[in-house]
Amino acid sequence: MFVPSKAAQRGSSSVFALSLAAAGVLLCLPAHAQAPGSTVELDQIVVSATGTPRPAREIASSVTVITAREIEQQQRRTLPQALATVPGLNIVQIGGPGGLTSVFMRGTNSNHVKVLIDGIEANDPSTPNRAFDFGSMLTDDIERIEVLRGPQSGLYGANALGGVISITTKRGDGPPKVTARVEAGSHGTFNQAAGFSGGDDRFNYAFNLAHTRSDSTDSVPPQLIPPGVKVRPNTYDAYTYSGRLGFALTDTLSVNWAGRYTDGQFRSAYDSGFPSKPTPYRALSNYAQAFTRGEVVWDPFGGRFVNRFGVSYSNQDRSNRSPNAFGILGRPTENLGERTKVDWRGDFEIAKGHMLIGGLSYERERLESTSLTASNGNKAGYLEYQGNIADRFFVAANIRHDHDDSYGGHTTYRVAPAYIVPGTETKLKASYGTGFKAPTLSELFIDYRPGFNFFGNPNLKPEESRGWDIGFEQPLFDKRLQFGATWFQNDIENLIVTNTARNSYANIGKAETKGVEAFAALEISPQLRVRGDYTFTLAKDEIGRQELLRRPRHKASGTITWTPMEKLSLSATLIYVGPWVDGNRDFSTPRLKASGATLVNLAAEYKATDKVTVFGRVDNLFDKRWENPVGFLVPGFGAYGGVRVAFGG
Repeated sequence: MFVPSKAAQRGSSSVFALSLAAAGVLLCLPAHAQAPGSTVELDQIVVSATGTPRPAREIASSVTVITAREIEQQQRRTLPQALATVPGLNIVQIGGPGGLTSVFMRGTNSNHVKVLIDGIEANDPSTPNRAFDFGSMLTDDIERIEVLRGPQSGLYGANALGGVISITTKRGDGPPKVTARVEAGSHGTFNQAAGFSGGDDRFNYAFNLAHTRSDSTDSVPPQLIPPGVKVRPNTYDAYTYSGRLGFALTDTLSVNWAGRYTDGQFRSAYDSGFPSKPTPYRALSNYAQAFTRGEVVWDPFGGRFVNRFGVSYSNQDRSNRSPNAFGILGRPTENLGERTKVDWRGDFEIAKGHMLIGGLSYERERLESTSLTASNGNKAGYLEYQGNIADRFFVAANIRHDHDDSYGGHTTYRVAPAYIVPGTETKLKASYGTGFKAPTLSELFIDYRPGFNFFGNPNLKPEESRGWDIGFEQPLFDKRLQFGATWFQNDIENLIVTNTARNSYANIGKAETKGVEAFAALEISPQLRVRGDYTFTLAKDEIGRQELLRRPRHKASGTITWTPMEKLSLSATLIYVGPWVDGNRDFSTPRLKASGATLVNLAAEYKATDKVTVFGRVDNLFDKRWENPVGFLVPGFGAYGGVRVAFGG
């Protein structure tokens, strides 16, 4: 009889899909509504902190896990919506759905967050700062999201100064299953999704299609609109196609593939002049994103030494067109970013509770714009030790060396110990690590001339950080009540900013971010759960002696999930974001105090039959007309409803 090995059953890479071992398991942090009547509570599995699936109680790093069930229950259709309540994050979206979206983690820059989709780095090489645009990603095919906070370059390499957001898509399992969803509502919203999946121990497959459209999102504050000018609303239209395949060839060898393609269009109010003023016309942005990864998993010793050989490729194509004085769109400005990566990773079990992980990789990123074609390569190797002593003391320690074609070698590391106190089961945890962000191709090579007389700097060095945190987590009453807090600090040097002559870039910036993340989760009954999170962040420019932009000092969120009957599920979410420092819409006023806001969202779903579920939600219940960022309104009150069907499975 054919019996798949551990590697074949996992059917995935370190971040690609190993986290699927956690699918369907109850969250301990954050809270997750358990199915009514269930009596078994297992510890949540975390993958991103160490690269392998580990129980959450053994993890010293600060990690938030968001499951597919939570996304479905709260009806979060986009990645920014799914991340909104995560502690330590500030999310800034320009112009509503589809608009450029940045995530600031623990006060670091938006380009200090490394984003992985099924193990594929998604940060865009074609943008000036290599940041990922979170606004373009839909959630229908997402199985789980892990938000790993703190410097992580010791395991993940460049661009992980602030942390890592790892996204794993759904894997097929069980008999063939077909799902479909349709939804409509405010702001001209019309969404559809469909999926086909299945699998067994030898072969699994999952294919998904999602479409979203909103054609009436007002984003310009009324006080900014000149008299007599009629500003048209923003519109967004996008399709996402994704798939995953896994096949166990033998009991020691399996192959896996994941692919994703998104094609979107965003029309937004266009400003002209300086200081700029909104016009009746709209700018047009088109984008196409393709991500794919294939890998071979070889397990010659029954799980004692698992090897993964992978190839990843991403292609992100952006085009922007602005209208002229007559409203006619001009020639497009196009930018193409590509990244190719080959890698090997080996997981070696030294002894029970002790594991050594090693990896090698080579990647090359490429930028193609109307004025330049440039590329750069990087080679890397890393080692990590994971230890479990007496099931009370746990440690993960790693070290990595990168060698870049542009700036040469760079070594980073991280150590993260945790201890479970006998009797009270208090978890004491700490971590210390270093991180770096490589200069982007734009910063190195693009010259803006003759009009702007601004030049790239091929002599730039990486931005560097040192960060630590220390905290505790306390479970009580058989984990029905949990609470904890973590103090963090990051010191960042060699920040790449405009030089004193204002004609190029230089490594002259310096910043410090510090604060506290705290949470409490209460299971009032198996049907009713409450969770609250609070974050205090102080982020300062150490050179200018002033607070960094778009980093609110205070953020809090609360979520209630209630299942009053087996077929009905209700949830309510409150998000408070405090005041921050920002610039105005066109930054003609570079610093001003932006007001905070409190938003409330509601969601409900009812399982009408075994195959049909009806659902509805209200976003921004009290129609808060809040500018985030300044000069751009968040969507007002919105009501949505739809139906979801499933056949087979």
